[in-house]
Amino acid sequence: MTSYFSFVFLAAFLPVVIVLYAVAPRRCRWVVLLMASYAFFFWLSRTLILALWVSTLSIYLTGLGLGALIRQRDAAVKVVKSGKREIRARYARKMKLVLAAGLVVNFGLLAAFKYLAFFGSIIDGACAAVGIPLNLELPVWAAPIGISFYTLMAGSYLIDVFRGTVAPDRNLARVALFLGYFPQIMEGPICRYGQTADALMAGEPVTRPNLYAGSLRMLWGLAKKMIVADRLNAFVKPVFADYTSYDGTVIAVAAVLYTLQLYCDFSGTMDVALGMSRIFGISLPENFRQPFFSRTASGFWQRWHITLGTWLRDYIYYPVSLSKPLKKLTSKARKRFGNRYGPLLASSAALLCVWLGNGLWHGAGSQYIFFGMYYFVLIVAGSLIDPGAARLAERLHIRRESVGYRAFQIARTLVIIVVGELFFRAEGLDAGLAMCGAMFTDFVPATLADGTLLGIVSDGISMDMHDFGIVLAFTALLLVVDILRERGVAICDTVGTWKIPARWAVWYALFLAVIIFGAYGTAYAPVDPMYAQF
Repeated sequence: MTSYFSFVFLAAFLPVVIVLYAVAPRRCRWVVLLMASYAFFFWLSRTLILALWVSTLSIYLTGLGLGALIRQRDAAVKVVKSGKREIRARYARKMKLVLAAGLVVNFGLLAAFKYLAFFGSIIDGACAAVGIPLNLELPVWAAPIGISFYTLMAGSYLIDVFRGTVAPDRNLARVALFLGYFPQIMEGPICRYGQTADALMAGEPVTRPNLYAGSLRMLWGLAKKMIVADRLNAFVKPVFADYTSYDGTVIAVAAVLYTLQLYCDFSGTMDVALGMSRIFGISLPENFRQPFFSRTASGFWQRWHITLGTWLRDYIYYPVSLSKPLKKLTSKARKRFGNRYGPLLASSAALLCVWLGNGLWHGAGSQYIFFGMYYFVLIVAGSLIDPGAARLAERLHIRRESVGYRAFQIARTLVIIVVGELFFRAEGLDAGLAMCGAMFTDFVPATLADGTLLGIVSDGISMDMHDFGIVLAFTALLLVVDILRERGVAICDTVGTWKIPARWAVWYALFLAVIIFGAYGTAYAPVDPMYAQF
């Protein structure tokens, strides 16, 4: 059992958990979920479960400490008639210290497991540049599954308790289940305490509608992952690993297919996670909303990995942009550049922090930092250019809401996305720059028809016309489903209202599609969920 897509998980682990959950008394169902979560985590990470326990205990104790200070502050304020501001300020300083301690523990663990060697190499290089050779040899440790995800959840809980938007929980089991819940531990979504903590402990029964809708969504996720994403790996992997052996046309095709692969892999995993939770009567937040229909780069990130974007917005962008230094900067910039462009200076500084955090969150490497800065520059440039573009469109009598103009915007954004994902996937920044350059300087259209695309082999596996046909057909189906969802049609719930024969025909069709067309067995190399590595 290596992921949600392994046979052992789907055929044994999950069915056993569902049965035990269904037959357990309602007050004990949370115990089934917690034990299943720890069993799943231990199976995949073994003794690294200690890191999860440290995070859980630290936010539990830090939350209690913050709660005690809040009660003391409120009690002190009530008994005095003057000096309330000073009391609040004094307790605010204490609370900030407690909060900082809790955040240091959790983000310190993340840094130690994920970034220690990377930051060590940066320090080593900087010292060598000024003639001080350190030759640091810092270890590279295997990280617990999901540490990037549950660390952000831990941080959001502590900050929400500090802000007073969430009451500190005195129930350690609820905190533990919130942080370690197995459907979300591998790739998210990144939940807030107020979204799921109570639902996880509620012990809702397994109902037929939830069982059907949940299993249907899981099958849809399995189809996206196993039919498209895993199959495309046979083409994408060798091109990115040995890009110098291919011309710009092959690299461009690989970049497009990787974008599709990543979407089907990540969104498919989200479908499985949300489907599992639906079976238990638990609603997790959506993480995707038809991202390839976005008209701008910023719009794309409002639809892709939504819970990461909202986390960065609420816990980095707003605090930075509302800080005293940036408020002063905004005030000065308004006087100098006006109300339209003045605030952009401060918001750009906050966006810089957001996109630096976004890049680093994805991985310890120069290509990830470049990936973040790529979107930072594009989004800031879009904010600067948009007023002029609107005036130009008006002069040219172009309706910006027309179908043609919207199609142009979507196509332009797709190019931006594909180029960004190329850097995201590349084996380092130098490789990404070389591959991007080849796409625009060594593009040979004849390569598309001379059979080169069918001769790319990875571990003895290649994609033939049959494979490309399956990918194309399923991508067309995926497009239809996304168009319906864009129009507000909830597919799983809608199918659940159909008559029984039609309803089960859809279920069996998806099941058979995964069995017949899924990329598994000796002809394919299974691929673990891609975002789990981040």
